[in-house]
Amino acid sequence: MLQAVTRSLRQAIAREIVSVFNDTAHGEQPVKRRPDGLFGPNSVAWQVHGDVATMMIGGVAGLLLQMLHPAVLAGVWDHSNFRGDMHGRLRRTARFIALTTYGNRPEAEAAIARVRNIHANVAGELSDGTPYRADDPALLAWVHVTEVTSFLAAWIRYADPLMLRARQDRYFAEVAQIAVALGADPVPRDRAGAEKLILDMREALQADARTHEVAGLLLAQRAERSAIEPFLAITLRAAVDLLPLWALRMHGLEPPGISRHAMRAGAFGMAQALRWAFSR
Repeated sequence: MLQAVTRSLRQAIAREIVSVFNDTAHGEQPVKRRPDGLFGPNSVAWQVHGDVATMMIGGVAGLLLQMLHPAVLAGVWDHSNFRGDMHGRLRRTARFIALTTYGNRPEAEAAIARVRNIHANVAGELSDGTPYRADDPALLAWVHVTEVTSFLAAWIRYADPLMLRARQDRYFAEVAQIAVALGADPVPRDRAGAEKLILDMREALQADARTHEVAGLLLAQRAERSAIEPFLAITLRAAVDLLPLWALRMHGLEPPGISRHAMRAGAFGMAQALRWAFSR
């Protein structure tokens, strides 16, 4: 009896989380893990990208970093319905990561081609008249490095604090092929290269009223299903905590302070619960 109840609870949690990342109402199904894709079962990318909680935390932190680049922010502001479809935007990003990580090679290449086509039609001008394009190689490099650096930071904090530097470097080397296929340049192949790219880009970053509005909407979002609300609340707080101090200051956000230990304990517990729910 207890075993049946436990199994039912695990399935219920997993089902709720799966619904967040897949538009099941329109027939979208979870991406199946296929060994003939860009990486394979023995890759670091499969391990890191397969942890639901740390990917959610790292994903939100990555978005908060990305929008500090004025051209990234302008692309979102000018060309997306982020106010009315924040969940949809996050879902599409998560599906792209799943397809390029776990799909077979044709699925991964098709996902990359779709994104490249979208980027080709996103262009405009900043408030000072500077032109921008979503397919700008340097801009794509910024989006890539902030995303994967955040994924890895969340993984190390809540899953593998003792992760060897060699495996961290291997992760950057693996995911670099996605960035290259999207047209990014330069693309770091190790952690040191990723940290240098972020440091070199900091002079170009800024935060204004539009940045604060987009960040505020992201951090104030509510779950589409009430059962997910506790997970989302922990995710958003943990994502802010994952940001470097300079990014917190640019966003005008406060670090968790004395509540940090409790928040991190909650995030760790959430991560453990989700691993349990998705375990075989």
